[in-house]
Amino acid sequence: MTDRTQAEIAGRIVNQARSACLGTIDGGGRPFVSLVNVAASVDRPPAIVMLLSGFARHTKNLIANPSASLLLTQAASQSVASDSNATADPLAEARVTLLGEAVALSRDTDASERATFLATHESAAMYAGFGDFSFYRFEITEVHLVAGFGRIATFSPDEFS
Repeated sequence: MTDRTQAEIAGRIVNQARSACLGTIDGGGRPFVSLVNVAASVDRPPAIVMLLSGFARHTKNLIANPSASLLLTQAASQSVASDSNATADPLAEARVTLLGEAVALSRDTDASERATFLATHESAAMYAGFGDFSFYRFEITEVHLVAGFGRIATFSPDEFS
């Protein structure tokens, strides 16, 4: 069982994240990392919602292989570290790596995810309806938290706070 504080830290990072590094696997089996906007769902277990263009390389990678990971970092202003100023070492900040699969949602089934994402990213409303954009639900299978030196835990998404 995960320490309650660790689950709370991970849950806070996930719930407050507005962007993440998305790791996918390209057609040649090579890792590919990009930056995407995200919003956390309120479901249990939680999931991450992304709005992705079909023209983007990471989306093409996900269509071929939905396995992926997301790296979400804690803003310095929300740091659990004692020194949270702008010059602090970013490796001293808490971060969460999520492992899972990205599932493309059809327009007739994406209402909940659309509302969740657009509540966090209002400016995305102007292109969310474009034909090449789709909402993706990142279904989390594993959570890996690094909350500072020696404060590392891996656990299931069911243990989020």
